Amino acid sequence: MTALSILDLVRVTETTDAKGAIDNARDLAVHAERWGYERFWAAEHHNMVGIASAATSIVLAHVAAGTKRIRVGSGGVMLPNHAPIVIAEQFGTLATLFPGRIDLGVGRAPGTDQHTARALRRSLEGGDDFPQDVLELQAYFRAARPNQAVQAVPAAGTNVPIWILGSSTYGAQLAAELGLPYAFASHFAPGMLMSALGIYRSRFKPSEQLARPHAAVGVNIIAADTDAEARRLATTQQMSFVGMFRGTRGLSQPPIDDIDSFWSPVEKAQAMSMLSRSIVGSRETVRAGIADLVAETQADELMIVSDIYDHAARLRSYELIAEAAADRRDLAA
Repeated sequence: MTALSILDLVRVTETTDAKGAIDNARDLAVHAERWGYERFWAAEHHNMVGIASAATSIVLAHVAAGTKRIRVGSGGVMLPNHAPIVIAEQFGTLATLFPGRIDLGVGRAPGTDQHTARALRRSLEGGDDFPQDVLELQAYFRAARPNQAVQAVPAAGTNVPIWILGSSTYGAQLAAELGLPYAFASHFAPGMLMSALGIYRSRFKPSEQLARPHAAVGVNIIAADTDAEARRLATTQQMSFVGMFRGTRGLSQPPIDDIDSFWSPVEKAQAMSMLSRSIVGSRETVRAGIADLVAETQADELMIVSDIYDHAARLRSYELIAEAAADRRDLAA
């Protein structure tokens, strides 16, 4: 059956500061572990006051320390922003502290604006080093060779599983060539989902890490006790997308009753295009939506974003999603 996992945005809201956002992420992971979720990921974002996961490995350490079983990882680290040895050291340390529970999802995009890229000392010119950087990471996680000149300590021998993340066919091709698991970001870039999955599966080459393709599909799911309440809760995410279009990214905002009073027709079209794969509704609506998505994509795993303002409502959403998935399994049995 299709596994359920969580991609948490570690949102800073108008009523929750960065510490509260990070503590809420840990609390969500604790609950998710009990509800049967497979993994909990956070992503690297810089210069965004509404997201508290810029120091991704530190946030993941806080989450992993509060949980016992659930896998914890990055969804992802934007590898062009870093020297591979530094990421290997960070995630090798995590794997040493929490053995058998750490994932390293890596992306090729800078994940930020040009001003922040310069602050990161990242050059926006030159060739694409991403494939070579992934190979370098893999080498650091393998057992050290005799007389190896450079080691990432304590990464050697931890064999941290690497995932390739993407929102186009590029990542699908690389993941297939290297025999790595692949996660597609259809929670904000749904357009090329089916093409990317087709390329990944048809071109996959088995590797030491993975014998057969494993594809995770990112999806926004907002669940509540009624369809109407879920639609209202979803306005928080819709407003965040509009803020991105307007260049006014800020803190997460509480839901509103009339989203049409907030956005223009053009902004609505833009946002709904990016959110077209979203599933919003009651437990029954979510169950049907998950069934349709899995039937269409044959996803091995759903990487779920439930971007809800209120922490208690967000917990309830993830609980209902787990129940909806259990309903689907019961019906299939």
